[in-house]
Amino acid sequence: MPSAALPKPPCVLVCGEDEFGVTQRSREIFSKWTAEIGGTDHEIIDASSSNSGEAVKALSKTREALQTLPFFGGGKVVWMRGCNFLGEDRTASAQIVTENLASLAKELKTFKWDNVRLIISAGKVDRRKAFYKTLEGVGSVELFAGWSPDDRDWTSQAESCAVRQLKELGKEIAEDALAKLVADVGPNPRQLSSEVEKLALYMGDRTQIEMKDIDLIVTKNKQSRAFALGDALGDRNLPRLLRCLDEELWEMRRDPSRNEIGLLYGLISKIRVLIFLKEMLAQKILKEEPNFARFKAQLSRVPADLLPEDKKFNPLSMHPFVLFNALPQTRNFTRDELIHAMDLLLLCNQKLVSRALDSSLVLQETLVGIVKKTVDQPS
Repeated sequence: MPSAALPKPPCVLVCGEDEFGVTQRSREIFSKWTAEIGGTDHEIIDASSSNSGEAVKALSKTREALQTLPFFGGGKVVWMRGCNFLGEDRTASAQIVTENLASLAKELKTFKWDNVRLIISAGKVDRRKAFYKTLEGVGSVELFAGWSPDDRDWTSQAESCAVRQLKELGKEIAEDALAKLVADVGPNPRQLSSEVEKLALYMGDRTQIEMKDIDLIVTKNKQSRAFALGDALGDRNLPRLLRCLDEELWEMRRDPSRNEIGLLYGLISKIRVLIFLKEMLAQKILKEEPNFARFKAQLSRVPADLLPEDKKFNPLSMHPFVLFNALPQTRNFTRDELIHAMDLLLLCNQKLVSRALDSSLVLQETLVGIVKKTVDQPS
C-alpha cells in the first residue's frame, strides 16, 4: 500500500483496480498540492472516455491545461481524473489514442515543471506501454491493486485499513468484531470505508466497538448473506434454514446473475468445510477454541502441505472468522452424516441440471434430508 506522503516528483500516476483507493489517494494529493503551491487556476479534467474521440479530447485538454499559465500567478495543479484508456481495451489500442499518448509522453519528458503539478488517476493500466514507462521516469507511480478473495492476505489488508480508519475516528474494535466486520463486507474497500464511518457515527461517545455493534449496523454483502444459509445448515436449524432459502430464492428473482446452482455450490462448500474441520479435530491438528484470536493463531500453525493446493478444496483459503463460526457446528453432525449430505447435494445437482423439476422444491427436499435425524442415525 502506498504511503500517505506526498510524491516528490511533480507528476504522479495513481492507478489500479481498487477504484476507491485510487480516487481517495488522488483527491488527497490534489488537495495537498493545491494548498502547497497556492493559486486558484487548478484544473480537473474528466478523462473517462467511451471511445477514441473522447480520449483524444481529454488528452488535448490536459496538454492545454499544462501549457496555460495561471491567470493570477502562483502555481497550478492539473488532475486528469478517471483515465480509462491506459490499459488493453479497444479505446486504448486505437492508433489515434496511441499516437496522442506518445505525443504527451514526449512533452512530459522536456516539460518545465516550475510550480506545475500533474496527477493522472486511472484504473487498470498496461505497464508495458511507453506512456506508463515515461511516467515512471519523469514522475512516480502509485499502484492500488485492489483486494481479491483469491488472495490469501486480503483479509489482513482489509483489517489493517479498517483499524487505521477507526483510529483516525477515535474508535477501537475488538478482534472478533473486526473479523466479523471484514467477513460481512468482503474484499470491497469502498463499502468497508462506508461501514466504518457508519459504525463510528452509531457509537457516539463510546470508543470500543463490539460484536453486537457489527450485527446491528453493518450491511452484509451478497456473499455474507449467502453464509446465513450455510450457517443455518451448520446449526441444523430447519425452520431458519428454510426461511433463509426462501429469502435467497426471492433475491434470485431480482438478480439475474444469481441462480440455484450457485446457491447449491455454496452449500457444498459449507459441508466440505465441516468435513475438513471435523477431520482436523479428530487428528488433533486443531482443537476447539472459543477465543477467535487463539483460533486464528492455530490456523497459522497448520502445515500447508497437509491440505489441498486447490483453493476450492482448502478451508484455509476461507476467511478465518467463517471457519471459527463453523468449528462448533461440527458437533451437530457425525462424519457419516456429512458424507451422506455430500451424496444428497450431488443428487440435487443432477436433478437441477438434467430434469425439468421445480428447483426450489428440489433444494428444500435436499436440505430437509440433510438436517433431519432418523431413529437409526446417531445424534
